[in-house]
Amino acid sequence: MATQLTAYIEGIGILGPGITNWHSASTILSGELPYHSTKTVIPAPELLPAAERRRASDIVKLTLAISLEAISGAGLEAESLPSVFSFSNGDGLNCHTICEMLASDDRQISPTRFHNSVHNAAAGYWSIATGAMATSSVLCAFDASFGAGLLDALTQVVVDKTRCILMASDTPYPEPMFHNRPIPDNFGIALVLAPEASQKAIAQIKISISHDDANKFDDTALEALRLAIPAARGLPLLQAIAQQKNSRVVLDYLGSTRLAIEVSPC
Repeated sequence: MATQLTAYIEGIGILGPGITNWHSASTILSGELPYHSTKTVIPAPELLPAAERRRASDIVKLTLAISLEAISGAGLEAESLPSVFSFSNGDGLNCHTICEMLASDDRQISPTRFHNSVHNAAAGYWSIATGAMATSSVLCAFDASFGAGLLDALTQVVVDKTRCILMASDTPYPEPMFHNRPIPDNFGIALVLAPEASQKAIAQIKISISHDDANKFDDTALEALRLAIPAARGLPLLQAIAQQKNSRVVLDYLGSTRLAIEVSPC
């Protein structure tokens, strides 16, 4: 029998095209309402001090929005919560702007652009906003980034017997990089994971490695979203949670290696 990692989901945050929060996502994914794609609107990061708020990029603001929704739903404080950040690209707009500056006659890169260019910038802003002092991991696995982040977070939950929050987010590149990496919009999913069941638990998940075909959506717009943005590869898992029944979903991961997830509502 394949080795399984077991955890409980206590909070969910989500923001993306046509999806404003977990409530709106659950009504769409459960089939109560049809899905209509509209441009993602990211709220201002009110928890950040004014100076950091002005400097914050879309990846930072997106990550803060989904994480705070998930933590609030779980009824937790962020200060002692270990975290995993997983991005397939990082900050696409900032990367584009730095490349433009390096290709110009004036190659002086601003300190703000430089410190936002590192892959763990969002983790730094998150710790400033929330006061979190626990360990954080920052990953990148290209199109497999959601699965890689989920496995990392689950491993911490199982081995350390502690709660952990996963934040998987993606933002688009402008042209000309958009031509080679056509992520169409901002999208993110956050999950608060726990080692044991609690009154806040939404669902139990058991994850193992599989070579079965990944779940696809019958809805063509949702399927297009799942395929277009790496962080959206987690949507079939959220659909299973929204439907509130025992189910098994398979998520894309690395090539023919995929993640099979048994979902049980709590």
